Amino acid sequence: MAIIGNGDIAKVLREIDVPDLVFFASGVSNSQETRESEFKREQNLLLSQDRSKHIVYFSSLSIFFDQGRYQRHKMLMERLIKKNFRHYTIIRLGNINFGNNPHTIINFIYKKIEDDEPFDIKDVYRHVIDEHEFKYWMTKIPSWNCEFNCPGRMIKVKDLVDEIKSSIKRGTKRL
Repeated sequence: MAIIGNGDIAKVLREIDVPDLVFFASGVSNSQETRESEFKREQNLLLSQDRSKHIVYFSSLSIFFDQGRYQRHKMLMERLIKKNFRHYTIIRLGNINFGNNPHTIINFIYKKIEDDEPFDIKDVYRHVIDEHEFKYWMTKIPSWNCEFNCPGRMIKVKDLVDEIKSSIKRGTKRL
């Protein structure tokens, strides 16, 4: 097993053993990213991988409900993988509920609440996947080419904020 990347997803992947796969966990992780250099960096790094190996790419469920620069980039990356790699799995993730990336919705909300800073709560649903479920699905990747969605649970952002406030009162850092 090879893991490309050092972020939250890559760290969790190092805790499981899935032979014969290349996990590409070095992509743009901030959906608010605007620097073209970051999108190009991911694309160049992806295309430098051994194309005969089974690559596992982490995309985003947000491609189904938003059309911003980040989502267009993720769709481009999916097309590049299908075109250039003989064996692939594309995993579309919801929001991860693990790690320290300040750009995830959960860590963003935690920080705003802990710092007593105001923030907007949109009347939308988000999908949240915890570490245990993420690890489970990573051990179920088939040998054939596929795409699958790993949404976790669907929750209104307002309810997510309430859960985070409750976890802070309990003294825990995760939902």
